[in-house]
Amino acid sequence: MAVYTEVSDTELSRFIAGYGLGELQSYKGIAEGVENTNYVVQTAKGPFILTLYEKRVAPTDLPFFLGLMEHLAAKGVSCPTPLHDAEGRNLSELAGRAAAIVTFLQGVSVSRPSIAHCGAVGRALAELHLAGKDFPLQRTNALGPAGWQPLFDRFANQADEIAPGLQQTITAELAGLQAAWPKGLPEGVIHADLFPDNVFFLGGKFSGLIDFYFACNDALAYDIAICLNAWCFETDHTFNVEKGRALLTGYSAVRPLSAAEREAMPLLARGAAMRFLLTRAHDWIHHDKSALVSPHDPIDFLRRLHFHQTIRSIADYGLQ
Repeated sequence: MAVYTEVSDTELSRFIAGYGLGELQSYKGIAEGVENTNYVVQTAKGPFILTLYEKRVAPTDLPFFLGLMEHLAAKGVSCPTPLHDAEGRNLSELAGRAAAIVTFLQGVSVSRPSIAHCGAVGRALAELHLAGKDFPLQRTNALGPAGWQPLFDRFANQADEIAPGLQQTITAELAGLQAAWPKGLPEGVIHADLFPDNVFFLGGKFSGLIDFYFACNDALAYDIAICLNAWCFETDHTFNVEKGRALLTGYSAVRPLSAAEREAMPLLARGAAMRFLLTRAHDWIHHDKSALVSPHDPIDFLRRLHFHQTIRSIADYGLQ
């Protein structure tokens, strides 16, 4: 989340009038994330989240994202639900951007997840995967293995400005991942970006998931691998095996992993680290300086990649 597009009070008042939300009372930009412009909008009927979709989001993907949130909410997954305007649309236009308004999810994200938080997110991820099984729309993972080399090509010649030898490290790792990437694993809808800032807790208990704008169809176990990267490393860059055990055990209690998924986890975790190393390195070099958000340091995921290269089985992540 971030603020790239400014919205006037007049424009916003006219926009929310179409949703029957009452008078606009206040609104404030959310200066987090990197993809879209987001505001907290307070109206006579309560708080809502307004999202304006920026150029990095393909308009053709929006029915998938918004439809998925509606589908998951109907299945009992706690997540924001898109509102429909007086004409029945969940997508409109504001300030020259495609825009949607969704329900406000109570809770806060945690900056330093505990073992209990990791167990809860594992269970929530499995519930999301099961709830998404019959979602009818499809979206290819643009940031899956097929997209890694083209993304790298956009900054390869500048990679060593981030860290000496990074270009060669990525080149070699991409070749290895492409040659060994697992096929035939169970697939379905994945969140693909379930970092701590996209999971809310209230009173210490899980309260919901947000930010589905990387969601797509891919191997379900790859989503778990993303979470191992996102939730189980400490501030000193070490992997916390107790957190890994909690996350994997929480997931498996809802949706048991197949033998093939268990075997593939180290490779999937390497791939997940590579995906975020590439996107963060790209944004580090090509950062939009007008945005009210700083790019994430890509070196964090270079360290995680090196760790995963030493792993031989899912047991090393805590699941026996």
